[in-house]
Amino acid sequence: MSTDRRSFLKLSGLAGLGILSNKVSASPLEEQSNYHQILRESQQSYKPIFNMSGYAAPALSTVRTGFVGVGNRGSAAVYRLSMIEGVSIKGICDIRDEKAQAAKKRIVTSGHEAKIYSGKAESWKEMCRRDDIDFVYIATNWALHAEMAIYAMEQGKHVAVEIPAAVTIEECWQLVITSERTKKHCVILENCCYDFFEMLTLNLARQGFFGDIVHCEGAYIHDILESLFKDEARFEKWRLMENAKRNGNLYPTHGLGPIAQVLKINRGNKMEFMTSMASNDFSLRPKTEELAKTNKEFEKYLKYPFRGNMNTSTIKNNDGSTIMLQHDVSTPRPYSRIHLISGTKAFAQKYPLPAKLAIGHEKFMDDDEFKKIEAENTPKIISQIGEMAKEVGGHGGMDFIMDWRLIDCLRNGLPVDMDVYDAASWSSIAPLSEWSVANGSKPIAIPDFTMGRWKANKVHNIHLETGGNTKVLKSNK
Repeated sequence: MSTDRRSFLKLSGLAGLGILSNKVSASPLEEQSNYHQILRESQQSYKPIFNMSGYAAPALSTVRTGFVGVGNRGSAAVYRLSMIEGVSIKGICDIRDEKAQAAKKRIVTSGHEAKIYSGKAESWKEMCRRDDIDFVYIATNWALHAEMAIYAMEQGKHVAVEIPAAVTIEECWQLVITSERTKKHCVILENCCYDFFEMLTLNLARQGFFGDIVHCEGAYIHDILESLFKDEARFEKWRLMENAKRNGNLYPTHGLGPIAQVLKINRGNKMEFMTSMASNDFSLRPKTEELAKTNKEFEKYLKYPFRGNMNTSTIKNNDGSTIMLQHDVSTPRPYSRIHLISGTKAFAQKYPLPAKLAIGHEKFMDDDEFKKIEAENTPKIISQIGEMAKEVGGHGGMDFIMDWRLIDCLRNGLPVDMDVYDAASWSSIAPLSEWSVANGSKPIAIPDFTMGRWKANKVHNIHLETGGNTKVLKSNK
């Protein structure tokens, strides 16, 4: 553990909890201790310092930005942010120099210093300590997300962190406490909240279209089995190790984020408790065993239990509604995030494609009815930037909408759409699901990271009533 992390724990009163080990040699006894620690951390309570929900930090006319981790998604983010007015890319960091250099070449506008930080495991700290950086964009492997975000906030930077924002409940609390103490935003980069149908259903929910919302479903069902075993897909096969060591709903936020916003989680509603069940593993270990016969590199993974192929988690909310989340990245199923909303007046579902709406049990709306509702209820954030976002790209445009909106909030001194409480609560589902799976699918309480303030917190703005004046720049390459 670094001195900086140890100092943080002492300052925040969390030192007694300890950090879960990321060692690859954990014994079965250590694994059981980890499950006990998840339960203990979920039962902790803390006193609020400052409410970051709805907080408008001082406006930044120029958002001086540093990137950490530019192997895949981070590199694409460099490209996208270089096309947003008011962004000045000051630094790009990756332990692999060739990745940092390649990301720099993706900048398509002028005026960016983009100094390279690479070659050392802690080069990112040097970049974060710069006085001329306001905002750090983190897209490394999961295990580093929270540590990097905490350190950057401690250096006076706002942060945006890829999903999940943390991998332990302790880290979730660290993010919350640090954000409150420093008054720096910690934004989870959940791009699916900005997909077009998800934004439509969010606005419909706010207009009362669904009536009382009874049940929602979300998922991350995406066959990435082959890529888990390739270095070129993920640095040092870090995601294979995650799936070998941990058994739970490890990647919940693509499905959860949009429906959490529909259900006003952390802003008038909260998640109370959850249960989680996993199937057996029918493909991850067999694939590893097959590869280990000819490549000894894969033998080290065989000491671990491997995650069950399908995880199904259920959540009960304070308002009486329920959530079902699924996770499967290792069987040959068509891609799905489900995105289902069931209310007392109407129903919506996106997968299987195309997206559909219904106001009765007999049939879905026809195309003309759907298009009429879509035209009347698409929020302004989509109608203003959506078509341009499709041109820039990034999962159909939702990545660019997410980045543009975040920069627009920072430049105009507006509250962010997804604050640290969303980062913590959405990310907490993964470790909580691990505990439930390991304990016969018993329920476990979901911590209230708002510390009671969810009752008065207000939903975020989706109609650009303020801001919305940040331009999209044209490439000069």
